[in-house]
Amino acid sequence: MKFIVDANLPRRLSRWFNEKGYDSIHTLDLIDKNLTEDDFISNLSIKENRIVITKDKDFFNSFILKKVPYKLILIISGNLQNDSLIKLFEDNLEKLLIHLENNSLIELDINKFTVIS
Repeated sequence: MKFIVDANLPRRLSRWFNEKGYDSIHTLDLIDKNLTEDDFISNLSIKENRIVITKDKDFFNSFILKKVPYKLILIISGNLQNDSLIKLFEDNLEKLLIHLENNSLIELDINKFTVIS
């Protein structure tokens, strides 16, 4: 699986996915860095089959209305320290990967995991 981590999340999360053997980029790796437009991120996700990981509800709205980006993990937990964010993914990685095989939209919170579509 391939991922793109949005500007509102730390680059460390993208590096963590790379360390786990996945292909992950952060918006800081793109030409416009953290100023990259949501449309560009969505189009890149479709072109490269990348799952967008974000806290930005605009991606959620776009997915519901237009089915873009390719797939989406929306973090709805509010602000988390970086260590807590990484732990959230560590604790849920296996379940995320299983559900992302057949689903396209997942909400992830510190206390719940919701498959929407």
